[in-house]
Amino acid sequence: MTSPPPSLTQAAGPDLSVLLARLATHIERATPGDGVFATAIGRLALIRASQPNQPVHALHQPALCVVARGAKRVMLQDQVYLYDPSRYLVASVDLLVSGQVLQATPEAPYLCVRLELDPGEIAGLMLQTQAPAAPALAGRGLWLSRTTEPLLDAVLRLVGLLETPEDIETLAPLAIREIVYRLLKSPEGPLLAHIARADGHGQRIRNAIAWIKTHLEQPLRIETLARAVHMSPSSLHQHFKAVTAMSPLQYQKQLRLQEARRLLLSEVADAASAGHRVGYASPSQFSREYRRQFGAPPARDIERLRAGTASDLL
Repeated sequence: MTSPPPSLTQAAGPDLSVLLARLATHIERATPGDGVFATAIGRLALIRASQPNQPVHALHQPALCVVARGAKRVMLQDQVYLYDPSRYLVASVDLLVSGQVLQATPEAPYLCVRLELDPGEIAGLMLQTQAPAAPALAGRGLWLSRTTEPLLDAVLRLVGLLETPEDIETLAPLAIREIVYRLLKSPEGPLLAHIARADGHGQRIRNAIAWIKTHLEQPLRIETLARAVHMSPSSLHQHFKAVTAMSPLQYQKQLRLQEARRLLLSEVADAASAGHRVGYASPSQFSREYRRQFGAPPARDIERLRAGTASDLL
């Protein structure tokens, strides 16, 4: 697994710089301001921020993130991942992280491409190519890798299709296929292959995460979860923590709190209702754990989020 680097690398080489400049131009044309923007290519989103922000807690779904300008820090538990135009980020499963834009100004905003990854598509491509060998133990579901010219060229062609909508239906699948191929052929390709293999522990951990999400409001019993994904409790714990950096119980707790936060922002008016919806029987316990996770009680935290800028929600 690629270790999180201690600091940002130097500027990209001349060939990459040209491609990055073109990619930044495409993103700026397609983003009217700060925020996360869906596109006509369903799995593709563009992200823009004109200033650094505070850490934002989020459920990071399987995706490739390529930065055209600026830099960002992602925290997975106590592990730090710094990425910029010289390094891209890949999440292969749903992970609970916090992210923070580090480098951005109104004149030179942070610009990023996010492409959702489909494990089924990855598995299909593995069958047609020489798939990399998967490690025996499922590796971390979040990693960094060096941005290469072939990968960046494919990303640039995909984003460029937004300016010729009539070409998207035919050409976007080809560009996405090449991007996935480049990821599989990267030094970290085995980590992606591990998650996509139907008979591997990575697939079982994906199933365990899906099970937790669909039974979020219910008490989590490890024995029940292990039976549901055809693993022993000890093997489940070992592989789940290897991929997500937390135990299944820790994952459920953080996921509950993030879902409650989403509910408070969009659907329900009070903390007690939000806590109950995600499985908390005690309002006081919910408020206590919410404050520990997000740094403020529910009402104050939501007020702060609503008063913030679009960059504060990236």
